[in-house]
Amino acid sequence: MSVAALAPSAPSFSERLFNVLEKVDYRVAVTEADRDAVFRLRYEAYEREKAVVPSFSRRLSDQYDDLDNTMVVALHLDGRIAATIRISVMTADQPDGPDRAPFLDVVGPMLDAGKVLIDPTRHATDEAFSNAYPGLMPYLTTRIAWMAAEHFDADVILASVRTEHQAFYRRVFGCELVCEPRPYPPLIKPLSLMTLDFKAARNKVLHRYPSFRSTLFERRMLFEPFFGADEAILQQDAVTPKALTA
Repeated sequence: MSVAALAPSAPSFSERLFNVLEKVDYRVAVTEADRDAVFRLRYEAYEREKAVVPSFSRRLSDQYDDLDNTMVVALHLDGRIAATIRISVMTADQPDGPDRAPFLDVVGPMLDAGKVLIDPTRHATDEAFSNAYPGLMPYLTTRIAWMAAEHFDADVILASVRTEHQAFYRRVFGCELVCEPRPYPPLIKPLSLMTLDFKAARNKVLHRYPSFRSTLFERRMLFEPFFGADEAILQQDAVTPKALTA
């Protein structure tokens, strides 16, 4: 037997992802300090990619951050905010969301038909964490949108993305392009709209990427911090995501 055969094999992508996921803490940014940290991280990420006009405030926020149907979520890793994503849950009763106005001809009919839409926007990652965990951060962050789709029993996940990011959403989730790039102020670069039939794609995505699995406990702790979920019910489902997929 060769020496190479005796050497330990490198961890697979899935193993690497699960190893980091065990250290991740997802939190809704509620305090002024946390929201300010998120807005600064957003600006730095978007400015680094020349996607926004330089701003003296070095913050990136807008009116959608304060909607009742919207949560600003921060991904904490190694004791710091490593990434963020904004989740809007759009329904006929609460139709507002960042992707409604730019893509009204597509999003409007979905809402009129009574569909529940998850609209994840303002995805941003700290550059140091992108370098420390190469290739992993997009999966750890978009997992939040997948959890939201599970929790709110969504019909469709929206993805407003730049042209160069379409391949990721098509490959990982199976998203379909429904709108070519359009102006998306205040961003400089136009965004296209992709959509995913969540219920049709769910099992296939979970089979390929088991790290997107989550427990009822995990979803409630993230999305219902103010709704007084019954503790006994939460304890019944107190299982880690890794335990679900072992």
